[in-house]
Amino acid sequence: MKVIISKENLLEGINIVQKAVSTKSTMQILEGILIKATNNFKMTGNDTEMGIECTLEADIRREGSIVINSKMLGDIVRKLPESEVLIEVKDNEKVIIECENSHFEIKGIPSDGYPELQLIENGNMFVTTQNIVRDMIRQTIFAVGFDDNRPVLKGILIESNGKELDFVAIDGFRMAQRRKISTEEFSLIKVIVPGKTMNEIVKILQPEDEEVKIISSKNHVLFDINNVKILSRIIEGEYLDYKSIIPSDYDTEVLVDKKEFLGSLERASLISSEEKKYPLKFDIDDEKIILSSSTELGTVREEIRVDMKGRKMEIGFNPRYFIEALKAIEEERVKVVFTSEIGPSTIFPLDGNEFAYMILPVRMNKDV
Repeated sequence: MKVIISKENLLEGINIVQKAVSTKSTMQILEGILIKATNNFKMTGNDTEMGIECTLEADIRREGSIVINSKMLGDIVRKLPESEVLIEVKDNEKVIIECENSHFEIKGIPSDGYPELQLIENGNMFVTTQNIVRDMIRQTIFAVGFDDNRPVLKGILIESNGKELDFVAIDGFRMAQRRKISTEEFSLIKVIVPGKTMNEIVKILQPEDEEVKIISSKNHVLFDINNVKILSRIIEGEYLDYKSIIPSDYDTEVLVDKKEFLGSLERASLISSEEKKYPLKFDIDDEKIILSSSTELGTVREEIRVDMKGRKMEIGFNPRYFIEALKAIEEERVKVVFTSEIGPSTIFPLDGNEFAYMILPVRMNKDV
């Protein structure tokens, strides 16, 4: 193999596919990046749970393939001058890397044993844009669960009924749901993608309108983004019926300025580093919410003006759950509904159904 490629393109490919490279594997080959030059130039990282393939512009002088240790390749390329890079594979998997006056000879690994990506060709598909998928992951990922006894909650549910695309995360204490509606008809999709995978995908996606295809099969889901393809195993099992737990009836409703509400919550939470032991009390009455907490460090009281409908209520919450939800919301005003003193609270948009953030209350101590 002999290839000439700009340092910029090469480094871009390394930074992308490294997100799928195993750092501690019993198989040495999985700690490497597969470089393959045929009719095009491709780089692949694959830890068998997630694989990323990136196609780059390059001048292919001689076809071939090789696996190079990911960390070593990345460290070398980052230090090279901003110029053209020559990558050439000699006998016995010796790899030559040259750039201006820099010359490296490193040991590669034969590519025969590398698990190439088996990309999905005929699966169910939904088409949207990078910025939409990026935002929907960011706006739900914080609610992914960590309980090994409930593995389905360790991922984000991606579900499409043909026109609506939903991303849902539930950790047992709260739920985050985002929805986007398409004007076109697409296939039905229902897959659970590991949170770890989604954390890496969101780093690759750009805030732009470039097309993304989400394609699902029985065991995998593919994110096809122009020159980058991300293949992930899915989590098997039946996800919770999130639509049935979103409340349709409630006792109290408030309309509130999101920025003001968020600021008050952040200030009120400063008085406690133990949210579970010292929840924040919401006293809802007479067109206002009074937030208060009493801890070993002291006490705090915040008052927020709201538009209120329904009965007055006193209820406690972990403030971090409200803070993380509000930070994910872009709207200036939101609707917050309360079902009862022991039931969940849910944050909705004023109009439509583009999001729902549901939070379970915390039992209040009598002296709070």
